[in-house]
Amino acid sequence: MAENPMLKFVTVERDMPQKREASVRRQDFHEIYGEYADQKAKEQAARCSQCGVPYCQSHCPLHNNIPDWLMLTAEGRLREAYDLSQATNTFPEICGRICPQDRLCEGNCVIEQAGHGTVTIGSVEKYITDTAWEEGWVQPIRPYAEREESVGIIGAGPGGLAAADLLRRAGVQVTVYDRYDRAGGLMTYGIPGFKLEKDVVMKRVGQLEDGGVEFVLDCNVGEDLSFDAIRGKHDAVLIATGVYKSRELQAPGVGADGIVRAIDYLTASNRKGFGDDVPEFDSGLLDAEGKRVVVIGGGDTAMDCVRTAVRQGAESVKCLYRRDKANMPGSQREVANAEEEGVEFVWLSAPKGFTGDKVSGVIVQKMRLGAPDATGRQTPELIEGSDYTEGADLVIKALGFEPEDLPSLWGVEGLEVSRWGTIKADFRTHETSLEGVFAAGDIVRGASLVVWAIRDGREAAEAMLERFGVGAAAVAAE
Repeated sequence: MAENPMLKFVTVERDMPQKREASVRRQDFHEIYGEYADQKAKEQAARCSQCGVPYCQSHCPLHNNIPDWLMLTAEGRLREAYDLSQATNTFPEICGRICPQDRLCEGNCVIEQAGHGTVTIGSVEKYITDTAWEEGWVQPIRPYAEREESVGIIGAGPGGLAAADLLRRAGVQVTVYDRYDRAGGLMTYGIPGFKLEKDVVMKRVGQLEDGGVEFVLDCNVGEDLSFDAIRGKHDAVLIATGVYKSRELQAPGVGADGIVRAIDYLTASNRKGFGDDVPEFDSGLLDAEGKRVVVIGGGDTAMDCVRTAVRQGAESVKCLYRRDKANMPGSQREVANAEEEGVEFVWLSAPKGFTGDKVSGVIVQKMRLGAPDATGRQTPELIEGSDYTEGADLVIKALGFEPEDLPSLWGVEGLEVSRWGTIKADFRTHETSLEGVFAAGDIVRGASLVVWAIRDGREAAEAMLERFGVGAAAVAAE
């Protein structure tokens, strides 16, 4: 009887791909983790316990069939593993790199709960799909038949691109409109290369273009093209703009030169990575080189900013967060990476104001955690008389994002929004209050994860196909 290739977690230790030394990776924007060798990927996949109730799968927003593609990888059946992974996830190589696995699949792994160390699901997922690209298994989109129905998608981020992928596989005509000059949304301009190298995103965009998706870039809806014009041109429209409006600080001196928004800072850095001409970076405004940098915020965007500043050659990088480490919203894995790279975290601290017409310092007020609020998180409280000034030449506000007022910006009547400004959409079909207009991703759920946007985009596409009378078999076509 053949030996069971799985359940090796008792004898095989958890082993991540080799991480480059902090002193080395601080010098560039390349991804920090190496790639598994084939044998190592098989070995780590074989640690899966094949448990009866796979919490990894149920806690994945896409409900990826993780135990089965781990087993296929352990058995050396990598092509089948890729096919299974791709069946539920439009961009597995992207999710393998940037999903916070510690909060999702890996954080709920059964053997992790038993003290054996979680299966390295994200790294195996990345390995499977990177191999698929190298071996030519990722095929162009070739629908069985073309259909007359047309869909316009506003926003070329993960939600919009996921929907475009499914719709094209079914033969639907798809046009994607986006305000930027490259598709990908925050995957292209928001997430730094050390987490997601840009050729990974561009390959997927290229696959969609080769498959017949039309991209209309540098297009500001409401200015260059009206929403009504887009709606009139297509049988259905998907709004997948994401949320780009930065939350602002209200504090004395906040308008000083050298106090910038995280989205502007990260976009400038990523554009330089593409080789673009970026005047705001070249002038020094959005370049951290030689500067004392203070980043305000504790989410994943703040982690992207502090780690980018390190790579740009900042003199020092400090991150202010009003709660403690245990209560920060960002990935603990990212915090650990930042600490290794020399970032100093100043916990239980918040900005009270800023000094200088050109910022020279942040007036910091110390906090303590008080009683829990309605969400169960302890509320930060000021400690009177604890203020001090932290020297700073560049302050980056990474306080999160809010939705833009789309009905007003686009001049759309009847498009219902929530009290937070997000678009109201049916939780299953994603259809809005306007007939034939759907919405998906952050513009509906608020600032969230790429994997949730992918799920929403796929669900919205499925609802549109159901509306067009397209069967599931057509969607599976490549």
